Amino acid sequence: MSRVHDALRRAEQAGVLGLENGNAAPPAPPTAADPLHEQPLPPPAAANGMARAVPEDATIGGLHPAILENVPEVAFQPAPESHLLDLQHSHETPAEEFRTLRTRLNHLQTLQPLHTIVISSPSPAEGKTFTAVNLALAESHLTENRVLLGDFDLRRPLIHNLFQVDRAPGLTDYLMGQVPLSGALRRVSGMNLYVLPAGSPVRNPLELLNTRQAKTLFEELPKVFTWAIFDTPPLLFSADANLLSTLADGTILVVKIGSTTFDNVTRAMQSLCENNVLGIVANGARASELYSKYTYYYSKTE
Repeated sequence: MSRVHDALRRAEQAGVLGLENGNAAPPAPPTAADPLHEQPLPPPAAANGMARAVPEDATIGGLHPAILENVPEVAFQPAPESHLLDLQHSHETPAEEFRTLRTRLNHLQTLQPLHTIVISSPSPAEGKTFTAVNLALAESHLTENRVLLGDFDLRRPLIHNLFQVDRAPGLTDYLMGQVPLSGALRRVSGMNLYVLPAGSPVRNPLELLNTRQAKTLFEELPKVFTWAIFDTPPLLFSADANLLSTLADGTILVVKIGSTTFDNVTRAMQSLCENNVLGIVANGARASELYSKYTYYYSKTE
């Protein structure tokens, strides 16, 4: 149980929080001990022996809104080779495929606690980064979603290049305590999408990802973001993705048709320490096979 939950329980026992709608207590004010809280709120002021409830708009998911208010904003200027979803051509087949994946994940989220997702593949060049970025974009198109896209592939980070933003400060700088979380994030202008680039290069990525700070980050992010999607190294080339899959709520495995072997898929599945694989994304299907699914519904003039 996190420190935030402990604070909530202590506050309820002390009777300092008012009730909302007669049966639910509003979130406890954040404390400086929480690694994601950069500016702790003062305790509620009591008047005539009565406690003052925290206003509804004073917190976001139990966290202080200053965490996201201080995030710098960047323009959406994807690199030409990024293959990101084109919002101007929303009916194109790739966009529809990612909307289908989004719909399935959103349905799963109604059935189980599912907020943090690791995207990996058995080997390099199978489309894991392509899948992670476009899934995050698809989720951010829903107005009720606040989405984090994190580059946890510290060995070969690409997300900062795709969005044409600085690599640092980012994840590694935050985990080493050099910047607050807001200083490591970038908000994409006009979207509910926040990007967490890899950050400054480090010599031992696995050791950094195995710290308590990294584990706490996974625990706390669902209180701020509807979805947190992480690009990670290939499963068969480092232990990073295996470790991260044990911290996340679910794992998606990306394979490439005509490239990924059945043996590599089997080995990758066996390498995962937790039985939280949500499914497999098949990348590299022929365009003619996909377009035949949608020609009935969309004409070229639309």
